[in-house]
Amino acid sequence: MSERSGIKSVMAEIAPSILAADFARLGEAVEAVERGGAAIIHVDVMDGHFVPNITMGLPIVRSLARVTRLPLDAHLMIAEPARYVAQFAEAGARMVSVHVEAETHLHRTLMEIKRHGALAGVAINPATPLVLLEEALPYADYVVLMAVNPGFSGQAFIPTTIDKLRRLRRMIVERRVATRIEVDGGIELENAAEVAAAGADIIVAATAVFDSADPAEAVRKLREAAVQWV
Repeated sequence: MSERSGIKSVMAEIAPSILAADFARLGEAVEAVERGGAAIIHVDVMDGHFVPNITMGLPIVRSLARVTRLPLDAHLMIAEPARYVAQFAEAGARMVSVHVEAETHLHRTLMEIKRHGALAGVAINPATPLVLLEEALPYADYVVLMAVNPGFSGQAFIPTTIDKLRRLRRMIVERRVATRIEVDGGIELENAAEVAAAGADIIVAATAVFDSADPAEAVRKLREAAVQWV
């Protein structure tokens, strides 16, 4: 938080998603975004069942935990996530999120994540109504609000996410909980400011960072864009 003429600024944290990184040079990619001021490393875990793609799993988390000081945010886009949350936390993920659409016993799973020392998150797809989060908010450290349909990197931001984000922020304020909001999907330099202003605490960016010739500079520019003057 900084000040300009007595006005305070609140900066959303940038969480680069390694889904768009060069996996042959993953350590270098993480080092670059650290230099740029990234706050979190986002790890998209996909199983080919809950979403139509297969990506990375526990070995990647274990490897990254040895080479970065940043928190690893494991976003489990998988069926039956409760079977794996403890393993991801033990592998080094300090944040673990599960989809409300995939988890029947959401309270129990969130408590299991916390029991293993990680922050517990709930992810929600674009067409899933926020009402499904109401009972879970007091137990969730953060919500991952999807701005694209999960499964692939490089998709376009769904514009109605902004209204949904504002409604989620109001829901959190009205219930007086400390749940943070992470927005994931389609975020670029052009829309980062609007997303931050609508209430995002954490902004996930994949291609906007790793398709850039200079990922460190891309993170710096996103950080500058994601400042809210209040």
